[in-house]
Amino acid sequence: MGQMAELYALWKGQMIAGDDIAFWQEFFVKFYQAFIEADRWTQYISGVGTTLLVTAMALILGVILGVLVAMVRTAHDQQRPGHRNILLGFVNLLCKIYVTVIRGTPMMVQLLIMGMVIFASSRSFTMVGALTLGINSGAYVAEIIRGGLMSLDRGQMEAGRSLGLNYIDTMRFIVVPQAFKTILPALGNEFIVLLKDTSLITVIGGKEILYAAQGVMGRTYEAMFPLLGVATIYLILVLIFSALQAKLERRMRQSDRR
Repeated sequence: MGQMAELYALWKGQMIAGDDIAFWQEFFVKFYQAFIEADRWTQYISGVGTTLLVTAMALILGVILGVLVAMVRTAHDQQRPGHRNILLGFVNLLCKIYVTVIRGTPMMVQLLIMGMVIFASSRSFTMVGALTLGINSGAYVAEIIRGGLMSLDRGQMEAGRSLGLNYIDTMRFIVVPQAFKTILPALGNEFIVLLKDTSLITVIGGKEILYAAQGVMGRTYEAMFPLLGVATIYLILVLIFSALQAKLERRMRQSDRR
């Protein structure tokens, strides 16, 4: 490391002086100042930790909201003619408004409203970002789950009720396990989008990977390597997530053959 630091200081001095240096030397200088000088790589690692934390929190919130909204809307749509529940109809209307508003407005605008209007006095920018991402994801997850539940034959629900199971138990033990296999690819894609969308919380001060890169850019006045580093980190995380999803899908297909 000592020799690398000496070469960095030498070649950086030549660049500042306007001397001609080789392309690979300039490459080394920019790479060194973006990731190695002053242990700047630790800032990226810290950003990765925040990104994964925000993703996990938003994922949990999104799944909870999505399941609840999907079950309400499915229960409302599957009511028998002439047996409409007024309370269920009202809750279903609220769920439809929630899904319509969230899916009909940009994520960036939602983040700005949450960060600069609703939680304007809060300094927990990362947590506000996680909350916003979770609420946004919940609307998309709800529609994915609802589509999977509605795609199943109505006889599945009637069979469960004929066995003496209530609505919740029928959904839990019969309908949802079958629907999950159908919606898994769409859910996986939504979670990958959620992971990448964490980069947007930078606009309200969330300290994730892109925030770390912007800090490095502000000190080095060089954008290429910090941004390429962020892109590479996100790509690696997405590849890992995709591999885990593919492994889960293979296991579920194998269980179907048994």
